[in-house]
Amino acid sequence: MKKTLLSSVFTGAFLLSAAAAFAEGKVTVITSFPDSMTGPIEAAFEAANPSYDLEILNKKTSAGVKYIQEIASDNTADIFWASAPDAFEVLKSEGLLDNVTIASEGIPEKIGAYPLNDPDGYYFGFAGAGYGIMWNERYLKANGLEPAKEWDDLAKAEYHNHVGMSAPSRSGTTHLTVETLLQGEGWDAGWAKWKRIAGNFSTVTERSFGVPDGVNTGNFGLGIVIDFFGFSSRASGFPVDFAYPTVTALVPANVGVIKDAPNNPGAVAFIEYLLTPEGQSVLLDPAIMRLPINPASYANAPEGFPNPFEDSTIGASVKFDVEKSGARYNLVNSMFDVMITYRLDDLRAAVGALHEAEAKHASGDNKEAQALIAEAWALIDANPIDEAKSLDEDFAGVFTKKRSKATDEVGERQAEVEQTWDAMVVENYARAKELAEQATSM
Repeated sequence: MKKTLLSSVFTGAFLLSAAAAFAEGKVTVITSFPDSMTGPIEAAFEAANPSYDLEILNKKTSAGVKYIQEIASDNTADIFWASAPDAFEVLKSEGLLDNVTIASEGIPEKIGAYPLNDPDGYYFGFAGAGYGIMWNERYLKANGLEPAKEWDDLAKAEYHNHVGMSAPSRSGTTHLTVETLLQGEGWDAGWAKWKRIAGNFSTVTERSFGVPDGVNTGNFGLGIVIDFFGFSSRASGFPVDFAYPTVTALVPANVGVIKDAPNNPGAVAFIEYLLTPEGQSVLLDPAIMRLPINPASYANAPEGFPNPFEDSTIGASVKFDVEKSGARYNLVNSMFDVMITYRLDDLRAAVGALHEAEAKHASGDNKEAQALIAEAWALIDANPIDEAKSLDEDFAGVFTKKRSKATDEVGERQAEVEQTWDAMVVENYARAKELAEQATSM
């Protein structure tokens, strides 16, 4: 009896010890990356570090930031892992990331024109990320279309109803794409271009993953995506390709240790593994196809895979300002939703009518019609605020909440501003459509 009791005590103690060891080895990761990416990296890391167990919590970038903010007083997560550098800046500014020292070799200071790591040591680049256009070759051939390789191409009449994109309020990588064009083209010109491109949208998807899925399956022909969506789809056998427009940025996808991480050593071990030659090689898995930040890794890249350390044109035209992006993050998301996401039908109808009017008067002989067309485009291009207003700290601070749908409630002041913007674009799009139809009837 005593022996049985003693055995039970030892067994219980062993199980408790094993459970404690397992808990110490658990590394909890908050990430926006899909399972197709996190799965191979998780398997490789755990094989190389069997004492650790990676627990992946998948959340959209903005939801991940909010989650970390909510658990800050009793933190249970170790790592934040996402593409958007401005999301890391938000967490850093709120004191929610830890300053750690990471050992690595062979990693340069920059990718393209952008520093790879936070200079203060709060987050670290582990892969490159560029933004551009993906297309389905079979779809384009069936519709008599050529690939669009520049942003201006996507605004052309032949792509009307053939383009897909997610909203920046639903995707951190899409936010970077929107902000890149605003910085590269200028605030007013950038927004005008986004509205002209959006006038050709077939859809605004719920999540960024919906865009490559839509192109892969031929639901629409072209999509605005982060580069690895195009590369991984092509490597998986889909009839697709991808191009970087001239006006794009090349920025690091990042990883950082959350403040008061339960397993700080495990978090550091994971980041250091990502930067080893072995960790970098996993990025070239056909399901991932991210740009490694170790130049030596490109020796094992598949044929035709871009190498930003040899091709200096990728991301060279935009010196992305992450502080500017972070300062107006919610404001830009709100403007896109008000002017595009929630008024897509109105915008698409107005732009479609303008394409028809321009086709009717392609010769340019009818000056009155040309004047009506120009007036209509000016109404679509009109911007509710200037760039200085977007960077006004008090005004930008009004936008405290992002929506996932139009009916989501926001603060009173944010709602008031958005209603003013909405009234403006509804009137402008309707009037632009009228003027275009008037020109067509001439």
